[in-house]
Amino acid sequence: MGETRTASFQQALLTFGAIVAVIGVGLFYLNTSLHSLMLICLLIASVSAWRLGYDFAAIREGMNSGIQGAMSAIYIFILIGVLIAAFIESGTIATLIYYGVDFVQPSVFLPAGLILCSLMSIATGTSWGTVGTAGVVLMGIGAAMNIPLPLVAGMVISGACFGDKMSPVSDTTNLSAMSSGTDLYTHIKSMLYTTGPAYLITLVAFSVLGVSYAENSLPVEQLETLLNGLESVYTISIINLLPLIVMLVLSMRRVSAEPAMMAAAITAVLLGLIVQGAEFKTILGALYNGGTGHTGVESLDKLLSRGGISSMMWTLSLSLMALALGGILTRFDFLRILITGVLVRVKRGATLVATTILTCFIGNMTMGEAYMSIILGGQLFGDAYDDKDIDRSVMSRSLEEGATLTTALIPWTTGGAFFASTLGVSVLDYAPWALLNWLNPLLSIVFAYLGIALFRAGTKTRARKSELAVKETEAA
Repeated sequence: MGETRTASFQQALLTFGAIVAVIGVGLFYLNTSLHSLMLICLLIASVSAWRLGYDFAAIREGMNSGIQGAMSAIYIFILIGVLIAAFIESGTIATLIYYGVDFVQPSVFLPAGLILCSLMSIATGTSWGTVGTAGVVLMGIGAAMNIPLPLVAGMVISGACFGDKMSPVSDTTNLSAMSSGTDLYTHIKSMLYTTGPAYLITLVAFSVLGVSYAENSLPVEQLETLLNGLESVYTISIINLLPLIVMLVLSMRRVSAEPAMMAAAITAVLLGLIVQGAEFKTILGALYNGGTGHTGVESLDKLLSRGGISSMMWTLSLSLMALALGGILTRFDFLRILITGVLVRVKRGATLVATTILTCFIGNMTMGEAYMSIILGGQLFGDAYDDKDIDRSVMSRSLEEGATLTTALIPWTTGGAFFASTLGVSVLDYAPWALLNWLNPLLSIVFAYLGIALFRAGTKTRARKSELAVKETEAA
């Protein structure tokens, strides 16, 4: 590798603009494969890095760093596929659908589902685990009630992301607080000022929407066909809920997601063998290829033939390419230079909040992962918040609203690709109904310009500046 240089603001802007143009034209006009578009974007970013003097070895190292930073997400991809298949084979999903269809009324299904996903995600700290378990079940119940699946998916994702964002055991919640240099519970309290109103609006909206489906109760004959179809394949019993309980308990005890999911999957496999009487060979095949439920009811069979490691390969391969792209843009400072060039023009505190949220959204679009956007945002904006005497909890809140929530709205991010493949609804179809995910960031920006919850740091900022000044003097 010869002499290298740093990208100019113009080159960073041109690189990013080309990537957005390729994805936008390919996705909305050509309707082509996201994988092919990601490959072209990788080529654009690589050529741009090569023009800075970096050789292929350095560019490859940049791609590797992007993937390495999200290895835990990759493991969870695989485990979620295993978990869904195991829950199908154990009768866990069938049991939840059986009782859900029988007892839940269509008029309250949407608000009740939103609250259920919210509570489960708060308890476990993971939107992915909630979508992969409760979300799959709710999609089945919603389909049986003839409620549009994009609407159901939007409800599931709104609830799951709310809980993930507000849970003290969530990785993104802790990461945002840590990256901003603020206390965890101060961060959560700050989020309540913007997320609370957004959640209430979302709950009211789904309650109103639910009323329009009050007449969608299943006819007695159709209900009996549905229940008989489940009973013909599975032994319906409360004990089938044990895998879900195992995962909830372990998650609430702050056991890492991977061992908690594996323990739940093992429990489900044992139930499949003992309670459902399935052959071990059949279950092993299902863990890779997906569930094997054949009830004779088309809507149920479609749901009960999902999951498995193979079902996650499309999502996993897309995520790997998006993460590699993010690695190049981060390693060679394209995004940092672009945002720094914009930041010098920010004069108002409210504009800083809007810039933080927008930057995290752009970070998700280019790096494919909320974790990277949160970390980068914390590095870029900390001093700017101090200079404008705005409390760091406002920054941590804005990082979550721009990164954690918007990742579900972008098809090529790890979150968007996972939610779409798990729920069987494309991101573009469910995004308008993921009300909380786009309403919360917008409401936060509006509140900032109105001066609502734009907390001042006061003595804390002055103390932090004095501490930095002392360290700089000592270093000199």
